[in-house]
Amino acid sequence: MARNTVLIRKWFEEVWNQGHEAAIDAMCARDAIGYGQAQHGADIHGAEHFKQFWRGFRSAFSNMHVEIQDTIEQDDRVAARWTMAMTHTGAFLGMEPTNKRVTVNGISIQRFVNGQIVAGWDNWDQLSLLVQLGAVPEPKFL
Repeated sequence: MARNTVLIRKWFEEVWNQGHEAAIDAMCARDAIGYGQAQHGADIHGAEHFKQFWRGFRSAFSNMHVEIQDTIEQDDRVAARWTMAMTHTGAFLGMEPTNKRVTVNGISIQRFVNGQIVAGWDNWDQLSLLVQLGAVPEPKFL
């Protein structure tokens, strides 16, 4: 397995599955930029800003588990297609906990330099999450 593929798998395992905040400090550059983690158009600037997002998300959802289905590595970037299952046990975007078990799919691309993430691009099904929580009605496509 290529080096950056090992790193992205370690990132998801330690940061999301195990909830180790210290792994963020170890694996994320201080000035890293993240695109697509939070609401549309809001980028994350730096490891400290990512930790704020991460803490908020983890306080809203428990029993998180990310499973990586595929990875593709090229040069200093690796893409991972993943599924995250979690339980809504805390306030989220003004919604009280529903205790619903939800599942979302996504794709992340991380750029690594010297073993640390310096940039990340995430695209995940935020609409599906909101539908599963009952925040928005399920869209009906014809």
